Amino acid sequence: MSEQGPELEIVHLLRRVTTEFGLRQAEFAARHGMHPTDVRALVCLLDAERSGTEATPGRLGAELGLNSAGTTSLIGRLERLGHLTRTRDPRDRRRVLLTVTPGAVELGWAAFGPVIGSAVALLREFDAGEVAAVRRFLDGFLAAVSEPEGAGPG
Repeated sequence: MSEQGPELEIVHLLRRVTTEFGLRQAEFAARHGMHPTDVRALVCLLDAERSGTEATPGRLGAELGLNSAGTTSLIGRLERLGHLTRTRDPRDRRRVLLTVTPGAVELGWAAFGPVIGSAVALLREFDAGEVAAVRRFLDGFLAAVSEPEGAGPG
């Protein structure tokens, strides 16, 4: 086996981090009667809220790669569990908007808040250049894994 350079070691470390975080999400889902996709859906909805984007069933399904029936089932499940609400868009009554409930947010913070807090504390030890480098790497890596399968640069 050839010697790994520091670049490949970092890629493997990121894979380990994402795997471990995925396991924590799966454990959280199981503990609270959810499917791992339910947790991903809540994260997507919270990301949309943070960015000021209205969350609709169609947008959620597209982000999760679900068809209409799967999205409807997921939304119903999360609504029954008390983790999200559906409301009619006051500007367009044909549209449904999705919102994560405060209880679901509290549940998530109880489970993931310590890990998030540790990451924030660690980043606060970095200078502005180091933070910029981390952001540049993660943005670039996200772009790479978000490309359609088989697509490459150029």
